[in-house]
Amino acid sequence: MGAAIALRVDFDGATLRCLARKTKNANQSRRLLALAEIYDGGSRSDAARIGGVGLQIVRDWVVRFNARGSEALIDGKAPGQQPKLYDAQRQALVAIVESGPIPAVNGGAISFHWAAQNQASGA
Repeated sequence: MGAAIALRVDFDGATLRCLARKTKNANQSRRLLALAEIYDGGSRSDAARIGGVGLQIVRDWVVRFNARGSEALIDGKAPGQQPKLYDAQRQALVAIVESGPIPAVNGGAISFHWAAQNQASGA
């Protein structure tokens, strides 16, 4: 098994605990407290217990923290599904919807539909 990855030197345990108190993100706070344990001389196993995760996850946190600081410990947004319409298609659809029905094309069918619904409901 290889040596543990060292934490960056521009932070310490007290600083991470202060950041953990100030953040509104519970997951970031938990991760910062786990890394603070390592700064204070605790084992990676203790940090994993504090974080409620395994040793590999603690290692991942250390790598992310070393690369980008405390902001790297915030969960990122999932990319989600790709849009079905391109921007140009979406803009064209917005223009059509905002322009409303065209009586010459729709033949008054929309106004007839609403009038029929109002009659059926007794309005």
